[in-house]
Amino acid sequence: MSLATRLQAMQPTDVGVPGPTPLDMARAFRSVRADPLSFLVAARELHGDTVSFPVPGPPALLLTDPLDVKRVLQTSARSWSKETVQYAALARVTGPGLLASAEPSWIEHRRVAAPAFHHERLAAVGDQVRAAARESIESRLRDVRDGDVVDVAALTHTIGLDAVGRALFGADLSGQAQDLLAATSSSADIVVRLGRSIVPTAEWAPSRTNLRLRSARRRLDRGAAEIIAQRRARHRTGGTTTHGDDLLGLMLDSGMDDRGIRDELVTMVIAGHETVAAALAWTLMLLAEHPVEQERVAAELAAHPGPVSLVGHREQLPWTRAVVDEALRLYPPAWVISRRSREPDVLAGREVPAGTLAIISPWLVHRRADLFPDPLAFRPERFVDGPVRTGYLPFGQGPRLCIGREFALGEMVVVLAELLRGSRLETPPGWVRPEPQAHAAVHPRGGMPLVVRHRGAA
Repeated sequence: MSLATRLQAMQPTDVGVPGPTPLDMARAFRSVRADPLSFLVAARELHGDTVSFPVPGPPALLLTDPLDVKRVLQTSARSWSKETVQYAALARVTGPGLLASAEPSWIEHRRVAAPAFHHERLAAVGDQVRAAARESIESRLRDVRDGDVVDVAALTHTIGLDAVGRALFGADLSGQAQDLLAATSSSADIVVRLGRSIVPTAEWAPSRTNLRLRSARRRLDRGAAEIIAQRRARHRTGGTTTHGDDLLGLMLDSGMDDRGIRDELVTMVIAGHETVAAALAWTLMLLAEHPVEQERVAAELAAHPGPVSLVGHREQLPWTRAVVDEALRLYPPAWVISRRSREPDVLAGREVPAGTLAIISPWLVHRRADLFPDPLAFRPERFVDGPVRTGYLPFGQGPRLCIGREFALGEMVVVLAELLRGSRLETPPGWVRPEPQAHAAVHPRGGMPLVVRHRGAA
């Protein structure tokens, strides 16, 4: 039976929303897998703010109207769960960690983790994040000559992993960096493959994807076990009453078992380093393409020569923070968010049944001209006067807003400060933007090669 015939036989629930036919989906199958972002953009342009996809049973709706997005993620958030293929795929790598878990385990895990992301705690680890950025930049650029081309995406990956390790786990992960980077990269690719499957692959099946998944999980398990063992040993010999006030220490003191701690460690390594690394690479690209905006960042940094705070940076460096916010609008790392309704609800003015799948793409919402005039242009001034509330969701929205949001924003500003105080970035001759590649985060396909100039060089 052909894919088109199988799709036609699915008998989806009709809620009166336009969308592609089963035959359209069959024809677009390969292109959807190869470039889901372009498919989503085309679907919205063709069918409007709400698009219905042909799936069996309850409807699957692509939502781009900010009111519908707010209803799913915020107003009626308790009626919409993470019981979707996307998060089930993620859980096969991370386990039921904060990012992939559903109620009620999510609430308990967030309660344990929340103190590690409190403003006072983030302010205290600012030195560690700055040190991670400075050491990675010096190591990577030490032998770079003025005018050399450097893959800054590789640099931001190294910085992101080291910053997460130092700030959240009290561990310098540089010694394990290459293995963890390879494992997280492989895991992210597997998550995307599993999340796009029409027919889920049984975990026991000896498929190529499952074999890769098991290998990546073993590497992640090994790294997490080493970090946990090191902290337990330090606690035994240190004579302290607690394991520490970072995320790892809080979890150990909470009585969480090693399996639960492993899941949260892997979740934070993947989510905390993948998303920030990708977002920083795109931010550096946008600044290289816009030298006037880049020099304004440099001037702001020169006027504030002291250390940049992880939590007070908006007041210290308002233009630099606006650059970060605008880069996250154009290139949100989390390109799709999914939820499934536990009970009937109303979307786009229509009643939808329990079990409805809501697909929300910040990539699309951030490109609405009615919310962001000239939406494809890089205009940081949109954010100079403070955060944009409507239709801006690079870290989600509502009660499941990313717990690491403030840490990620602070880290991005700190990294920009450490890099641009000593370097200027330019696009190389014959520049063509790398294509966005939708993995667990939106990465530049093939890296981000930019020209590095040393400030002060002749």
